[in-house]
Amino acid sequence: MFVNIKRVSLLVVLLVVMAGLALTGGCSSDNNPNANQNNGVAQTDLLPGVGPDTVADVVSLASPAVVKISTSITTSSGDPLFNDPFFRQFFGIPLAPRQDEGLGSGFIISKDGYILTNEHVIAGADKIAVTITGIDKDLEAKVVGADSDLDLALLKIDSGADLPFLAMGNSDQIRVGNWVIAIGNPYGLDHTVTTGVISAKGRPISVEDRQYENLIQTDASINPGNSGGPLLNLKGEVVGINTAISAEAQGIGFAIPTSTVQLVLEDLKNNVTKPRPWVGVHVRTLDSELASYLGLDKAEGAVVSGVVAGSPAEHAGLREWDVIVEFNGEKVSKADELVAAIKAAQIGQEANVIVVRQRQQQAITVTVAEKPGNVG
Repeated sequence: MFVNIKRVSLLVVLLVVMAGLALTGGCSSDNNPNANQNNGVAQTDLLPGVGPDTVADVVSLASPAVVKISTSITTSSGDPLFNDPFFRQFFGIPLAPRQDEGLGSGFIISKDGYILTNEHVIAGADKIAVTITGIDKDLEAKVVGADSDLDLALLKIDSGADLPFLAMGNSDQIRVGNWVIAIGNPYGLDHTVTTGVISAKGRPISVEDRQYENLIQTDASINPGNSGGPLLNLKGEVVGINTAISAEAQGIGFAIPTSTVQLVLEDLKNNVTKPRPWVGVHVRTLDSELASYLGLDKAEGAVVSGVVAGSPAEHAGLREWDVIVEFNGEKVSKADELVAAIKAAQIGQEANVIVVRQRQQQAITVTVAEKPGNVG
């Protein structure tokens, strides 16, 4: 197997430097006021500093809460002739059901057995089994709530005992270049660990019929079977849910940020499906590089990277490269804030949008609509 010696050497050097900073008081999770802001206190303590064994320590602490998810889906025969009622009746052939198996990852978020994963991991499953390290047999899982648009699902298992679980970190605080760790079950290989950095934030991408609005991009290897597993920072906190890979490139994976998860977690727990306010724009957070390209002094706002045809945004005149700095009276300094402001709006209301276009501010009125079911 080919090993990138330069990358390994760079990682060792960086970790040694970071360890020196930690010894001089430069890096400690005790200074993070958001360290334990989750729906409970993590089963494992956050790491006190950063050093050569940090990745190994995070993996040791986090792995017990990472699970393998196996699904079973009953479908009709794969031969289209056997699915034809006339053909079956004429030749006396009964419809032959087929069991399709699926694999994915997930992680426990509470000691009583709530598990987060991707909706596409469990979609259409007749049976969901969860494999947990240290428990001899697989446990049956029930779907508590799912959101196809956001590709999130909440499962529940009953183990009869308290379970290890992971704390949610603050994805808004991570920076491009920060180290991250992915744990999952690619190709069914249990608890595979990969490392990398945050390559970008606020990425909008399309995967089949799903449109993701605000993903974290990472070069940590993410492969089929990793979906639903945690993306961890060096404190052992979850900052994203691994969800997609790019088939056209190497070293490009994506994760749903925890800021998105926190917005809908209670709805998932209560299995609430609400009409979703929608204006039809794809956005990303304005960074300093893009601000410089657009000739702006400040890196504040949400950049329109696409406008859905026939959407309220198109009818209102919003364009690609518009920088939205205010929506319905709420200041917008990043993409997450715009998403939250749209979700807080009422369907049918007219919202005033302040945009910067060609360095000039202008006001645009857009009518908030209900998100169509055929839009991912």
